[in-house]
Amino acid sequence: MIQLVTDSSADLPKELLDKYNISVVPLTINIDGKEYLEGVDLMPQEFYEKMCNGKELPKTSQPSPAAFADFFKTLSGKGPILCLTISSGLSGTYQSACVGRDMSGQDVTVFDTLAGSLGHGLQLIEARKLAIQGLPIDKIVEFLDELRKRSNILILLDTLENIVKGGRLSKFQGSIAKILDIKVLLEGIEGKVEIIEKIRGKRRFLMRTIDIIGERKRDFSDTVFGITHINNLKDAEILRDEIIKRYKPKDIIINYMGATMGTYAGKGGIIVSFY
Repeated sequence: MIQLVTDSSADLPKELLDKYNISVVPLTINIDGKEYLEGVDLMPQEFYEKMCNGKELPKTSQPSPAAFADFFKTLSGKGPILCLTISSGLSGTYQSACVGRDMSGQDVTVFDTLAGSLGHGLQLIEARKLAIQGLPIDKIVEFLDELRKRSNILILLDTLENIVKGGRLSKFQGSIAKILDIKVLLEGIEGKVEIIEKIRGKRRFLMRTIDIIGERKRDFSDTVFGITHINNLKDAEILRDEIIKRYKPKDIIINYMGATMGTYAGKGGIIVSFY
């Protein structure tokens, strides 16, 4: 049986991690000098509170190669290991997992999802479904390689507060954006993040996101959406309901966004992922 491993940025609900037998190696989050393991001793709701009240932007660190190596060793004799990681364009986790693989001496294949949050998580679900069908790891990786080329990852920034804290925008520019109620829509492209549009007003922002989804595909009958949010279930559900109304997808998964991606998205942020 293929052992499926990931890092904690995938943002899959626990019931799906259990259902698809996916093991998680946590990233480390540093908030005001104190370190936490994502999803172990720092859950999303607690993270949001600490992020909003913190003096500085939280810092995330990939699991060490030794952490990956030790975990891979615990799976020795249970079958070949397939490890899917957050995009190498956002974190050093992929490289760390590769070094950990070499250190462990185990049969491990490491795959860079070029995604984060449920863009990463949806690939894990597909990998497990293919494994259940009996496909070997090389064929699963071929499928995932094609899947990630079709990825759509839309990042909705409700506030630019974290962008300002991170030094990517001046306080003055952030204040102007807040006064004018400007929202920023970004996209994950080949594992990196780029701005698509700046939109004024929450309602227009959400509806423009829905329109862009419709510009990407025509047939959504076999599409699963992943929506994660930073303590913003209301807007996540608005998006879900409108997506169902317009596009009638196969399924929609909604979950809290973890600390790894939440540090980028900031308060009220949302990530919509589909293939």
